[in-house]
Amino acid sequence: MAEKLLLLTGHLAEARLRRLVAGELGERFSVRIVNIGVKVAALMTEAILRRRLRPPLDADRVIFPGRAGLDAAALTRHFGVPFARGPDEIVDLPAFLGLAAGARDLSRFDIRLFAEIVDAATLDRGALLARARALVGEGAEVIDLGCRPGVDFPDLEAKISDLRGEGIAVSIDSGDPQELRRGALAGADFLLSLTEHTLAIAAGTRATPVLIPAPHGDLASLVRAAAKAEAMGLPFLVDPILDPIHSGLSASLARYHETRRRLPRAEMLMGTGNLTELTDADSAGVTAILLGICSELGIRNVLTVQVSPHTRRTLAEHDAARRMLFAARADHALPRLYSDALLQIHDRVPLTETAADLAALAAATRDANYRVMVAEDGIHVFNSHHHIVRQDALSCYPDLALAGDPAHAFYLGAELAKAEIAFRLGKRYVQDEGLRFGVAVAEAASARTQLAEAGHTLRARDDAAHS
Repeated sequence: MAEKLLLLTGHLAEARLRRLVAGELGERFSVRIVNIGVKVAALMTEAILRRRLRPPLDADRVIFPGRAGLDAAALTRHFGVPFARGPDEIVDLPAFLGLAAGARDLSRFDIRLFAEIVDAATLDRGALLARARALVGEGAEVIDLGCRPGVDFPDLEAKISDLRGEGIAVSIDSGDPQELRRGALAGADFLLSLTEHTLAIAAGTRATPVLIPAPHGDLASLVRAAAKAEAMGLPFLVDPILDPIHSGLSASLARYHETRRRLPRAEMLMGTGNLTELTDADSAGVTAILLGICSELGIRNVLTVQVSPHTRRTLAEHDAARRMLFAARADHALPRLYSDALLQIHDRVPLTETAADLAALAAATRDANYRVMVAEDGIHVFNSHHHIVRQDALSCYPDLALAGDPAHAFYLGAELAKAEIAFRLGKRYVQDEGLRFGVAVAEAASARTQLAEAGHTLRARDDAAHS
């Protein structure tokens, strides 16, 4: 039997809520909507609900708007039915009820992330350990120590010991057989990269070799290297090598597919840096595509690099992508409506109200506090005396009555700038909250506007200026 939901709303939101319920919500749930008799749903109070809702309530769950200042536990005790705070925006109700992004289990993944520190030889031990801790915090399971040709690495063993002392797995990435052997003897977990001719470097150590073709692109040599490793009793990973765009990208992708065909049970690795680092494109989309290929081919090890400033969050992007793709694959579904972490520039549903909705809200506003909202026609700024619609923030200034209040002017300027960015990019804008850029920006940067009073804008200090 479908769950019985009682949705509480106000006059201005009722029509939009009914349109939403007429679709998928109505098919999945038994829904009843109650207009509680206030114009703006956020203004409903516990006293109003106790007066206007008559128990017993024929519902399994009662959901009230997220911005309403209600105590769900107190209402549950009073009515004997579970009350729950819903989302701030009506368009997010499907996600809240488990029908869209935001309700998925993203705790699982099966791709191991290697994070390369390319200047490992020149960093002091303390700096390298701090860098490694930060990378592990972003999702890395293995720290890859990059060795540069012609650059001495005298403290390689000590740095491996430091990392392993903190429980961090280590790989050594070098073209120098002596450095690779030193790393193996010092306890490194992986060696990048060995061929059929250099496999002996890993013999007698705990290190797992990552095998590559020699010469480059020769899959027959990679298959021979894998067979030789098996004969030696060595675990191994195979990496056909991903090439940059215009340097053999499509052929290298075909090599990964062919390698999986020839070695159906082999563990594989893909290094994504040749695309993320060497392509002037936001790395989130590149990462999603590459890890999608890994998900299809069962490539469960990925080497990441974040040296270029435009890839500063690529490890976090890889972590988000592997979780999203694992969940989608488990559901036999497209990787859509699982996570917003990689939707950094544009939002899937940027607008929560139409221009007509905002016109109605502006007409019903009875105080001098400015509201800032965004619809398809631009930025809406309104209070009881003004309703301005513009597509750039600066053009709003001549029409705003700021009453000589510098703090209020600063606050509105900051909010209007955010609103314009959201309007032009197609992002969700919510007054007094930071814009969200997925994993491109740490969550702490999305804090509430510091000059905003709780629940509304700064109050106009001189109402007379608005009359």
